[in-house]
Amino acid sequence: MRKAFKYRAKANCQTQDKAEHCLDLCRGLYNNMLEQRIHLYNTICETISAYEQMKELPGLKREHPEYKQVGSQVLRDVLERLEKAYKAFFRRVKNGETPGFPRFKSKDRYDSFTLKQAGWKWGLVPWDKSPSMGNI
Repeated sequence: MRKAFKYRAKANCQTQDKAEHCLDLCRGLYNNMLEQRIHLYNTICETISAYEQMKELPGLKREHPEYKQVGSQVLRDVLERLEKAYKAFFRRVKNGETPGFPRFKSKDRYDSFTLKQAGWKWGLVPWDKSPSMGNI
C-alpha cells in the first residue's frame, strides 16, 4: 500500500526552476505518449501498454538529452498515470458511464510529479536533498 503525503516546499529559486522544468518535461512526455497511443490505434488498430512505452525511455533519453535531467522513476510514473487514465476510460465505457477520453495536459492540468525513489527523506532541516531536485 502506498501512502501519499503533500508538503508545501519552500524551495530556493534554482530548485523551483528545476521543478518547473521537470514538470514541463513530464507534461511533454505525457502528451507525446498519449499522441503515440492515439496514432497507433488510428493507423494500425493496435494498442500499446505503459510497459512497452517504458522500454522506449532509454532511447528517448539518448535522442533528447534534456530527459536525462529527470529521474527514470519520475518518467515511469508519467506513463503509469497515462495507463491509469486509459484503464479508467475503458472501465467507464464498459460500465455505460460517460467515458471521458484521456486529455492532453496543459500547464494548468499537469501540476505534480512523483518522487518514488528511495534514498532521500523529508525532514525539518535546511539541508534536505532529493537525488533529482538537489537541495530543497
